[in-house]
Amino acid sequence: MNQVQTSLPANIVSHPLLTQWFGVEHLPQLTVYTGKVELGQGIQTALRQIAAQELGLDLHQIHWVAGNTTVAPNEWYTAGSLSIENGGAALKSALGFARWLFLQAAAKNLGVAVSAIEIRQGIFSSSKSPSNRTVSYAELASQVNLNVPIQGSIEIDQSLQQVKMQVVGQDIARDDLIAKLSGAAFIHDMVLPEMRHARMIRSGHVLSTIEALDLAAMKALVGVEQVVRSGNFLALVGQNEALLVAAAAKAQELVTWKTPPYVGAQTDTESMLLSSPSGTEVVYEHGSTQPVTRTIQARYTRPFIAHASIGPACALAQIKDGQITVWSHTQGPHLLRDSIAKALRQEPHTVQVIHTHGAGCYGHNSADDVGFDAAFLAKETGFSIRVQWGREEELAASPFGAPSMSEIEAGLDEAGRIVRFATHIWSPTHIARPGSGGGLNLFGAYMIDPPHPVDMTKDNPLPQGGGLRNAISLYDFPQQILTHHMVPQVPLRTSALRSLGAYLNVFAMESFMDELALDLGQDPIALRLSYLKDPRSRNLLTEVALMANWSSRDQLPEGTGLGVAFSRYKNAGAYCAVIAKIRVEEKIHVENFWCTTDVGKIINPDGLANQIEGGIIQSMSWTLKEMVTWDEQSVLSKTWDTYPILMFDEVPEVKVKLFDQVDQPSLGGGEASAGPTGAAIANALASALGIRARHLPLSAERLAQLIAS
Repeated sequence: MNQVQTSLPANIVSHPLLTQWFGVEHLPQLTVYTGKVELGQGIQTALRQIAAQELGLDLHQIHWVAGNTTVAPNEWYTAGSLSIENGGAALKSALGFARWLFLQAAAKNLGVAVSAIEIRQGIFSSSKSPSNRTVSYAELASQVNLNVPIQGSIEIDQSLQQVKMQVVGQDIARDDLIAKLSGAAFIHDMVLPEMRHARMIRSGHVLSTIEALDLAAMKALVGVEQVVRSGNFLALVGQNEALLVAAAAKAQELVTWKTPPYVGAQTDTESMLLSSPSGTEVVYEHGSTQPVTRTIQARYTRPFIAHASIGPACALAQIKDGQITVWSHTQGPHLLRDSIAKALRQEPHTVQVIHTHGAGCYGHNSADDVGFDAAFLAKETGFSIRVQWGREEELAASPFGAPSMSEIEAGLDEAGRIVRFATHIWSPTHIARPGSGGGLNLFGAYMIDPPHPVDMTKDNPLPQGGGLRNAISLYDFPQQILTHHMVPQVPLRTSALRSLGAYLNVFAMESFMDELALDLGQDPIALRLSYLKDPRSRNLLTEVALMANWSSRDQLPEGTGLGVAFSRYKNAGAYCAVIAKIRVEEKIHVENFWCTTDVGKIINPDGLANQIEGGIIQSMSWTLKEMVTWDEQSVLSKTWDTYPILMFDEVPEVKVKLFDQVDQPSLGGGEASAGPTGAAIANALASALGIRARHLPLSAERLAQLIAS
């Protein structure tokens, strides 16, 4: 049979054997392997839908293996809203090929042509079969060689027509929620034989070093079986977790810390970034210079933001015959394995990482660092070790979302048309994950003796970008220039947080578009549409305006306003438009959000809507409340009182309309709504009170300052 080859996804090219993605070890279930992991975003269910659709199965007929470095493919991190776009595409390719192989075997068994076969719930049948026989995957398994390279072909795509089930595109409930709501489903619940608990002893600034230590008094604390110290790495180990937690609080008083000299007292984000040494580079320039008669300029900033996970970080590690197994809620099991091995100064094959569900996560939180803590302590003590961080440690020691500043200048011609759009971005790195750019990026590894050198910080370049993500405007301006001011060192540790630089960059750009609309006397949506040619973008803005009754916004009560914002994540991913309705009293009360989203072909509509809604709520919390604070010695925002997040009684009504583009590739939607939400709130504030807020968060204190000024 002649096959017409088509290009294979990148993850298939790097893992070309079918056995790396598909197996028959757990018959009657079929095994599917993936490197993409569940982080609370519901991706496990959506990927299983893709797998079930390709194979003609119900979801319960799949044995799912995700994020196990021994058997699952290395698919980088589960990050960047790429799980459906990349991970889903890889599964579709691999499992489509598996289906095609089994169809050939079924055709021989049933004595009919492949085109005459139907697949339903894993059963191959044909109305043209002489004996009306059926055959299953399990019955065919011994007849199919799976240890072969995956092929892409038009025929394989066409064989999907034989699958007589529709799983993709259906609202299917997340299969992990029942256990998480009713039982021991998290890594925190795991117990290993003869396990010991451990608590880390750290300063309020993670790179502080030990100046003095009363080791004898620490060893004498109730519940402490062992004190492990290696350089500036310090931990208590014991059998009783409750006693150990109490001992850890007392142990903190037995250590004197020395804070790095670059920390210093807190200043506002703008001053901090401008006073820090930085490199400057023009990273994007498009179009030609045109006559400019007037310019408009503004600066926008966001502070350090914490992950603020409700469930603190946790990891377990076990050492057996020289092999270390680590259970972790990491976003990148293979990269964490390699970094742990490097940090322990041993070979990668001596470390196994198994992903286990933890607290919800978007970005590089503390899961990797606690994984190293557990691995190091298991190696040092010989015990199976469970390490759980405390609340203050979680809010002080996890990497933070990076502070950023965007300065935008628009050049207008005589007719008031925008002919030049120049943006300057100041930011430290947004990407310091384990393995990123070859870096180790495990801060416990910087503490042990001998220590590993602290990795140099660098950021992702365009087109993906870190601090530059979404810094190039989608609007059709005749000339665009983007300049990056990379800040290599800031007082606190930074890495990836949901949407990376896109949150601030979209906030800045979409706020600025409203400022331009006001200056030019134009409707904000009409101004945007006048510079947008892309029909998918125009459709979202037009539809969200109808949903929110935008044309009647002038009739709203005093102190109430609507604000709009739009973006396409990474300029290549999901499209999202948001309108916020707010009421302003002593603080900003958000009453409603309306949102339109286009992610191409939708896998699970309900799951996607949940992602968009969740992004809106998290971004609302960032926008109104969240900011890390510190002094010369320590992070100060280490409790829910000092680092407030959005409360349940503050959650507004959210309406999301999805556009299913069945003939377009699927795109990830997890980060698409973060940037537009912040800008929509700021634009609604300007509409309600005529106040332009450019510096986040828009807290009650910030609002009072704006009103007073």
